[in-house]
Amino acid sequence: MLVATDNNNAMLSVRNLSISVGTAGKRVVDELNFDLASGDMLALVGESGSGKTMAARSILGLLPAPLVTTPESTIRFSGHDLTRLAPQTLRAIRGAEIGMVFQEPMVSLNPAITIGEQMAEGLRLHRRMSRAEINDRSLAMLERIRIKDPGKCLAAYPHEFSGGMRQRIMLASVMLLKPRLLIADEPTTALDTLVQRDVLDLMVELTRENGTAVLLISHDLGMVSHYVRDVVVMREGKAVEQGNSSEVLHAPRHDYTKRLVDALPKRSTGGSRAASSGETLVEISNVVIDYPGRRRLFVRTEPKRAVDGVDLTIRRGETLALVGASGSGKTTLGRAIVGLVKPSSGTISFLGKAIAGDRSAEAHRQRRDMQIVFQDPYSSLDPRQRIADIVAEPLRLDTGMDSRKRTTRVGEIFEEVGLTPELLQRFPHQLSGGQRQRVAIARAIARRPAFVVADEPVSALDMTVQKQVLLLIRSLQERYGFACLFVSHDLGAVEQVADRVAVMQDGRIVEIGDRDQVFDHPRHPYTRSLLDAAMLIDRRFNDGAVSRRAAVQ
Repeated sequence: MLVATDNNNAMLSVRNLSISVGTAGKRVVDELNFDLASGDMLALVGESGSGKTMAARSILGLLPAPLVTTPESTIRFSGHDLTRLAPQTLRAIRGAEIGMVFQEPMVSLNPAITIGEQMAEGLRLHRRMSRAEINDRSLAMLERIRIKDPGKCLAAYPHEFSGGMRQRIMLASVMLLKPRLLIADEPTTALDTLVQRDVLDLMVELTRENGTAVLLISHDLGMVSHYVRDVVVMREGKAVEQGNSSEVLHAPRHDYTKRLVDALPKRSTGGSRAASSGETLVEISNVVIDYPGRRRLFVRTEPKRAVDGVDLTIRRGETLALVGASGSGKTTLGRAIVGLVKPSSGTISFLGKAIAGDRSAEAHRQRRDMQIVFQDPYSSLDPRQRIADIVAEPLRLDTGMDSRKRTTRVGEIFEEVGLTPELLQRFPHQLSGGQRQRVAIARAIARRPAFVVADEPVSALDMTVQKQVLLLIRSLQERYGFACLFVSHDLGAVEQVADRVAVMQDGRIVEIGDRDQVFDHPRHPYTRSLLDAAMLIDRRFNDGAVSRRAAVQ
């Protein structure tokens, strides 16, 4: 057990915090101790299921049933033990004194209520302010977080904003009340590097202005090393290591922390594998993709150009990474290659034959040799089908395979992707996120395709699971020789798997080259901004962690 030293100046002091399932069930948090002073930042890090989010929610009294804190637990905030306060007293503190930014703003923001109403709710509950004062305070905060049209934003609904904008609005709503403590639970998960940095920089600015302490929940050690001074590493409910974040990152003492650090993105010194003489498998020439405007009442919005005159070639056996911020058009281009989106103009060729818009039987057969791994395996796997049926589905198109051969192939594929046979009869909701992603990969490679599009395959996974999935993709590619278009905003993942990198901005390719060339000698300002925003750790030479941001500057 790690015990924090007594700190009389601590605004938040957690002692012997234990959370169990019921009064005598399994403990999901076990004797956690830490202190947080006013104006400081502390991070709880660990994999999914480590107990970090439950520890944070217990501070606000928001544990889901049947989870309860044990009698010996104490959470002292400004001299009061939050675990022993009456519910109405805790409600007065929640929001006014302690604010929380949740992991998924689309879930925590009410989709049926305007942004203005949701921002005003906390002020109405905790501050004696008129409607006009609340409106003025909300407008000022939206201007502070650099919303272009604050008045229009107040009248809009959450679905009208991007993920990054929703997270900024959620942060603004919480900080309106100027809480003394902010709990941020994975505030940048699945956001692209530019938006991630923007949200975190904004959080730091707002909290420093108000002297707010921050308890950050994250599985991303790279991000923590850039923003947080002190860190507590959690595993299976226990704190296994805590201290200065740079010391933990440079010289971890516990085996689990070492495993987390080892999972940080890194590349070998041998360079990329791409061979310029390889056969061209996919060729994209001057592709344009337009989305028509949407009709709202009597007005049709302007059409949007998602892809604007892109030229690309992908060679047999190589991995071409397509990177860029959200909305840059990279996913749209990947979907167009496999026939899920029809280009407005231009050509997409596979093995020398144009396939975009071709509905012939031959083109249909060729598309069977092209597969895609979607970003969210939970929504792309049929929840009504068992895993065995999901993986076997592509094999039904092979007339040379009977049911016995399909069953044998599914078993072989399962072994190749590192899944155990007992999972075959389960449903998707009974698997972890990493297991579901392995199932999605198994389905994609079932027919031994020549080309695979991997669309953000590790965007929301823990670092250790992310490393396992990336190594799996690489090993399968070496075994079967398929080419891969790796679509990602995660430059750490790209650095691990890519042979070449194409950088996409506003529907155009602004830079392309070998991985080492693009990462170490970026030419385009947008590429440099992506690398500057990426919170990567350069660990190629085992001489300590080096900030990628510092290296680029």
